[in-house]
Amino acid sequence: MNFIEEIKKPIANAFSEFEEQFLMALHTENPLLKKVTDFVVQTRGKQMRPILVMLSAQISGSIKQETIYSAVSLEILHAASLIHDDVLDESMERRGKQSINAAFQNKVAILAGDFYLSKSLQKVAHTQNIQIIEVVSQLGAMLAEGEFLELANAKHVYIDEKTYFEIIKDKTAILFSSCSQIGALSVGASPEVVEKLRLFGEYIGNCFQIRDDIFDYFSAEIGKPTGSDLREGKLTLPLIFAIDNATEEEKKQVLRLVEKTSLEEEEISFLQEFAINKGGIEYAETKMAYYKNLALDQIASFPASATKNALVYYADYVVNRVS
Repeated sequence: MNFIEEIKKPIANAFSEFEEQFLMALHTENPLLKKVTDFVVQTRGKQMRPILVMLSAQISGSIKQETIYSAVSLEILHAASLIHDDVLDESMERRGKQSINAAFQNKVAILAGDFYLSKSLQKVAHTQNIQIIEVVSQLGAMLAEGEFLELANAKHVYIDEKTYFEIIKDKTAILFSSCSQIGALSVGASPEVVEKLRLFGEYIGNCFQIRDDIFDYFSAEIGKPTGSDLREGKLTLPLIFAIDNATEEEKKQVLRLVEKTSLEEEEISFLQEFAINKGGIEYAETKMAYYKNLALDQIASFPASATKNALVYYADYVVNRVS
C-alpha cells in the first residue's frame, strides 16, 4: 500500500489547489530568491503538515478557502523553520540533498527564511480568521523557543526524559498540533472537536520526532548521517533511556563522551551501540506506540469515513516510515 496516496485520497482536489496556491505564494521576480525557491520546491518532503490541516478540516466539516490559505501558510512557515534550523545546526544535507545554506551560504539562507516567514503571515492574513492568525503567530514564537531550549541543553548537559519531551513539544509537536487545530478552526468546528484534533496532532508530532531520533541510530535515508544528533550534542530518547538504565560506571563513561565538544567516529559508534544494547530503541518504539494510541483515542468518537481512515493511515505512516 502506498500510504501517502491513500492518506491523500479523501482530499485530492483540495490538495491540488493547495499545491497551486503554495507555488503562487512563493512567486518572486528576484533572480537569486527565485533560485532558492525553486530549490526548496524541488527538495520538499511529502507535505505531511498541510495534509493534516486538510484532513482535520474535512473530518470536522467541509474544506473551505480558509483551510487552503492556512495549509499554505503553515507549509511556508515550516519551510522557513527548516532553513533556519539548518543554519543553526550547520547541516549540509536535508533529505539526501544539499541544504539551502550549503547550496547558497548562510546569508542567503537566513534572508530566504525571513522572506518565507513574511509570506506565511501574509497568507494566513487572507483567512481573516483571528483565531487562526493567533495560532500561527504563537506557533512562530514557540518554534523559536523550542530552538532556544534545545540550544540551552546542547553540549555539556545531560537532559532527562521530561526535558526531552518539553523540547520536542515546542520544536516538533507544536507544528503538528497547530496544523490539526487550525484545520478544525478553518471550518468552524466546536471547541471540543478543535481540542481533540489539536491533541491528535500533538501526539502524532511526538511520534514523528521519536521516529526521526531512532533514524539517527540506523538510517541515513532521511538525509542526515547517522549519529548527527550525537555530533551536535543532542541527547535523544534512545540514549537518555540507556543512560538511565546503566550502571554507575557505564554512566560515567558515557557522560564523559556526551560532555566532549567533539566526538570521533568510533566514539559515535560506541554511543549508538550502547543505546541499542541497553534497549533504548525498543523503549523509544514503545513510547511511539503509546503516543500513537493516545492520538487514535482522540478521533475514536468521529463517525466512520474515508477521512477518518486516512487519519489512521497517517498515524501508521508516521510511526512506521523508513524515510
